[in-house]
Amino acid sequence: MELDVKRTAVIFKAFCDENRIRILQLLSEGEKCACKLLEEMNITQPTLSHHMKILCDSGIVEGRKEGKWMHYSISREGTEYARKCFDILTDTDCATENQSCCKK
Repeated sequence: MELDVKRTAVIFKAFCDENRIRILQLLSEGEKCACKLLEEMNITQPTLSHHMKILCDSGIVEGRKEGKWMHYSISREGTEYARKCFDILTDTDCATENQSCCKK
């Protein structure tokens, strides 16, 4: 896998906020409606929307609309991609060799 630097930056931006980490913890229990996330968090609806946009843009979270409510869950595909990016970035063998292993 070749590292897409821009996409990787968007992914790791999603992990750079305490509220988004808390949202991910809540979603690790399963799909949640935005209204349930708001009940659990001490933030406003616009703030939740902002955080959910960042999480969805990263691919880590996916949303689906049901009536007037949005339901969110962790994306298996998105988390697997993030894991691969992290592995590439932290592979010390790759850093000490000629970087060819980063093109897996």
